[in-house]
Amino acid sequence: MASTGLKRVVVAGGTGLVGRPLLQALVDLGAEVTVLTRNPSGVRLPPGAVARSWEDLPSLLTGTDAVINLAGEGIAEGRWSKARKAAIRGSRVQATQHLVQAMQACAQPPKALVNASAIGYYLPCGDEPLDESADSGMGFLAEVCRAWEVEALAAAPLGVRVARVRIGVVLAKEGGALPKMALPVRWFAGCKLGSGTQGLSWIHVDDLVAMLVEAAANPAWSGAFNGTAPKPISNEAFTRAIAQRLHRPLLPVPGFLTTFAVTTLLGEMAEALLLQGAFIHPARSLEQGFTFRFPTAEKALEDLL
Repeated sequence: MASTGLKRVVVAGGTGLVGRPLLQALVDLGAEVTVLTRNPSGVRLPPGAVARSWEDLPSLLTGTDAVINLAGEGIAEGRWSKARKAAIRGSRVQATQHLVQAMQACAQPPKALVNASAIGYYLPCGDEPLDESADSGMGFLAEVCRAWEVEALAAAPLGVRVARVRIGVVLAKEGGALPKMALPVRWFAGCKLGSGTQGLSWIHVDDLVAMLVEAAANPAWSGAFNGTAPKPISNEAFTRAIAQRLHRPLLPVPGFLTTFAVTTLLGEMAEALLLQGAFIHPARSLEQGFTFRFPTAEKALEDLL
């Protein structure tokens, strides 16, 4: 990755699936990286990154080149009880609100805020491709994404450039969706979920990290950007690509059986994350000339499996 000119960067949510490789990328670029965490003494970071408490705001933000906010509870770590949904929403909205309030107290606010959002923002629309101009959807995830983005946009009147990255399904070796999706295929139990026609809009973790760095460094990156690869794919086609990579068959299980199984196991979360989907196109990042190393699911799986 070429030098970006980023000298001081603050990262919130820097210890997760995306945060860890992002920190390494920023350090490799020569940036001074500060990670906001509730437990600064209990986190392991790459050399060159330091952990600081949220209580140290706003002084940490003054004069920084960018703040990259990935903070938020995992959305797929259990059934969506009332308490779990409150934690998912609150961890995103309140963290972003806290950051913006700290910026308001800065004599010199950060130049840029790169704030995570998610493709749950959109209304599932069959096989029609959706770009950043598409309308927001209904339901819990869309409501969370809208509230999340509203809090981020409150930084704009301070002169902070705000880029909102609506992240899709992140593919990585170390965790996230891919190992869970590949496991039944490895054990000769792979099959489509539901109809299998629902869109799966994904991105390789390396491409997402590069996109976040570009959004932090490039003054042209302002507004909403889809953090997805340019070739979204259906659930059935993606599962078949995993099977081909692992040299396994797919079981011809009727869709109504898998629908019943995952909704029984996961409830509302299954409908929102597994049985619905959209084909999201990263139009604005492509317009900015961003190049994906892994534009197709086949290339991503070749690297990751």
